[in-house]
Amino acid sequence: MTSTQESIYSGLISDSFKLDGQVALVAGGYGGIGEALCLGLAQQGATVAIAGRSAEKSAALAGQLEASGFTAMGLSFDIKQPDQISSMVKQTVGESGRLDILVNCVGTHIEKPAEALTADDWDEVHDTNLRGAFLLSQAAGRQMIKQERGKQIHISSVRSLLGIRRGFAAYTSSKAGMNLLVKQLATEWAQYGINVNGIAPTFIRTELVRHYLEDEDFYNALVSRIPLTRVGEPFDIVGATVFLASPAADFITGQILFIDGGVTATQ
Repeated sequence: MTSTQESIYSGLISDSFKLDGQVALVAGGYGGIGEALCLGLAQQGATVAIAGRSAEKSAALAGQLEASGFTAMGLSFDIKQPDQISSMVKQTVGESGRLDILVNCVGTHIEKPAEALTADDWDEVHDTNLRGAFLLSQAAGRQMIKQERGKQIHISSVRSLLGIRRGFAAYTSSKAGMNLLVKQLATEWAQYGINVNGIAPTFIRTELVRHYLEDEDFYNALVSRIPLTRVGEPFDIVGATVFLASPAADFITGQILFIDGGVTATQ
């Protein structure tokens, strides 16, 4: 390889992960995984719109990012309300001029044995995790279709592929549905230059799952199933998200990336 070729490839590699000038909307963007992703996207040059149910928490994180020299805004919405999702997307575009990246970190879980799960329990989980994922994608997709480009990333779960000996019937089925939704939207919207992918982690150390990880028996059984012998941390999700949002992943769509320490590689 000549020195000129080396220079060209070096530029391609270093530039392909940059997000300068792009606008990223992170739904579920404060706390846990979402906060780490907002910081990672901002560090790569993206303007970050942080959205969640609490306007105060969204604004607080946006303020922290701006104090660090990044560009951010805080928004509020209810993922079960289509009008609020639409308004949130319109506000993002109105203030930033465009929408290049959607990251969906919103999720909920109700743990009950399948025989005890109520219809309301089922609806609460599916309305948030699956119906909400579609409504977010649809609202962002309408803007991205106008732009003829965009990246969408949904946070799924290793439990979209694997069952668990606990009361996860509503959760696992909602995340499995999300995975196929990703593939369907990727197929439909490829003609508009929109990439849709998912990230499926194992247990990530956040406040949401703290009670599981503090259960010594559960924790030991969990880690014994993970070849890399640890649970995930929020930063483990950042690199994959930045990659899928970046030009480096322009030829990747309809994929579910399992960030699970090797769980799905085992029997």
